[in-house]
Amino acid sequence: MKTLSRRAARERIVKLLFQRDFRPISWEELLAEHPTDDPYVREVLQGLESKRSEIDRLIAEKAAGWRLERLHSVDRNILRLAVYELCYREDVPPEVVINEAVELAKKYSGEHSPVFINGILDRIWKERAQRS
Repeated sequence: MKTLSRRAARERIVKLLFQRDFRPISWEELLAEHPTDDPYVREVLQGLESKRSEIDRLIAEKAAGWRLERLHSVDRNILRLAVYELCYREDVPPEVVINEAVELAKKYSGEHSPVFINGILDRIWKERAQRS
């Protein structure tokens, strides 16, 4: 079993999410085309699938003035991954989640995306911290 670094796993997840936006196929079919035995990638993809409507609703609430489907696909999928990690993965510190999402945006998205993504994730994190 080949285990990726968390950064490489996140990149892989965002790429798979991006592909799925444009190809209405099952995760099983997509993973058959792009196999991975990395447990983190598989766990996160399964978790994202089960929590997707909640994650999308939360992103839409915090992306003031932007409908989810209007967000750039890369940004939307970076946010999906990061919101999943913030809300459902206790093994990843929030600061790491936000930093990794910003780094993914710098690498794969537009000039203003890192600031946009950071702002949304920061709001979600602070609201969750206030409730705890």
